[in-house]
Amino acid sequence: MIDIVFDHQDWLVANKPAGMNFHSEDGQAGFMVILEQQLGIKLWPVHRLDKLTSGLLLLAKSQQACAELSALFAHREVEKYYLAITSSKLKKKQGLIKGDMVKARRGAFKLAPTQQNPAVTQFYSVSLKPGYRLCLLKPKTGKTHQLRVAMKSQGSAIIGDTLYSGQTAKRLYLHSYALSFKWHETEYQVVSDGVFEPDYDLSPILQEHSWKTPWLLTWPNV
Repeated sequence: MIDIVFDHQDWLVANKPAGMNFHSEDGQAGFMVILEQQLGIKLWPVHRLDKLTSGLLLLAKSQQACAELSALFAHREVEKYYLAITSSKLKKKQGLIKGDMVKARRGAFKLAPTQQNPAVTQFYSVSLKPGYRLCLLKPKTGKTHQLRVAMKSQGSAIIGDTLYSGQTAKRLYLHSYALSFKWHETEYQVVSDGVFEPDYDLSPILQEHSWKTPWLLTWPNV
């Protein structure tokens, strides 16, 4: 059963499991179909996560709400925050990752030094355990594989991301962790609990670094 994290009269936020397609594929029901069947209602997608990424997704309960929420995303008025785990030292512990994304081999991308239409990601990182770092990522743009490419560009691909030479694991350790936006003059902040459990208990480190309220952090300048 898919976890409903926040339920509003106009929309809801649900937690997509890692390894689940967003849309149905090859005869296998995807996240949208499973959730609609679970709730017995029609839903409209506002944004997406790829198959390997887990975490929060915002879904509208009407076409009108979908149009309004989609406009918020288009105008970058929805702040998105992700958690990722890497298994090697980053080039820098926090800052800004910015550059054009260009196609590489095997369906991958790489970060170029040019700035014509750059992918922009703000990030913090802290030690999780010896040799491993936990990263809090805030994408300012929404390009395919953006966060995976951003971490690879720092010399530290996300664990489970074999496409970008990450350490082999049972899943990709990238999770859509929090959303913050204004809806009809009210501010909403939705946070996902139990991220990466039972493999990792992140609660102490999230609390220690105030990552439970990422919208209140002073983020690196864009």
